Amino acid sequence: MCWSAEADLVAGVCVAAVGAACVARADRGRDLPLAMLPLLLGVHQMIEAAVWASDGGTGPAVLLWAVVALPLLALWVPVGVWCAAPHPARRALIVPLAAGAVTAAALGYVLATRPVRAEVRGHTVGYVLDLPHAPLAAVGYLVATVGALLLSGDRGLRTLGALAAAGALVCWALWRLEFVSTWCAFAALCSLALFGWVRGRPPVRPGPDGTR
Repeated sequence: MCWSAEADLVAGVCVAAVGAACVARADRGRDLPLAMLPLLLGVHQMIEAAVWASDGGTGPAVLLWAVVALPLLALWVPVGVWCAAPHPARRALIVPLAAGAVTAAALGYVLATRPVRAEVRGHTVGYVLDLPHAPLAAVGYLVATVGALLLSGDRGLRTLGALAAAGALVCWALWRLEFVSTWCAFAALCSLALFGWVRGRPPVRPGPDGTR
């Protein structure tokens, strides 16, 4: 992942295929936001292939990639987890939901008012954004995404959260300048774990009147 335009394109197609399989296997409407996440991440990797092809810079592909990676995922993940989580766990998810809403609003405002630039650095892509209070935004982002998975009350989603947390730590330690790009690539790989979660969900039993 992230080594070239070709690698991002192939990975994006594969992850999007996993996403399509997740959506097809989802038996509950409330599981759909999470089931659609690999589809979003696959398209996201394809967008980065366009960033590679343009040799970085500040074009539309760069902005679109940043919108998905930053405000959209910060809100999508906790909302998706809240929808899929068992009802007793939803109270604990208020914190990640609030963190996601605030972080997404702040990141969206920054992207709307300041330029974001992509820099090809060897075999990775770095994204440069003048982000005020960057450590605070990073904490809010991780609480919203990783925190929501860990607090989901679902064993499969907690496992996915642990994988995402480990990936975030490794990416930060090894590729600090390209952290956002490499972590998003790792998150796309985690789509396989999400497919396993969708497959393992118990089937919905029809009610007495035949409704599901």
